Amino acid sequence: MIRIWAKTIVEEKVQKSIIYENSENFTPENFQQYLEDICAKLDIPVPVYLTKHIRHYVNFNNTFFVESDFVESIDFDKFVLEEASNY
Repeated sequence: MIRIWAKTIVEEKVQKSIIYENSENFTPENFQQYLEDICAKLDIPVPVYLTKHIRHYVNFNNTFFVESDFVESIDFDKFVLEEASNY
């Protein structure tokens, strides 16, 4: 089971936050689908993700996106995905 804590950050403060759950085991191949589902739930644009984002999530159980990772304008400083198995 996947549990990802997704949050938007403005000036180091959490603005929006959800725990995304999926009954599947995490796979890097499904990262785009997780990202799209999470962004839809938070009502934010989907960022452009790179191999570095997936690799960082796999290796460190978290990754983040900044303004330059989005095509559309955003109203937050950072979008963070973190493994939520301990929350």
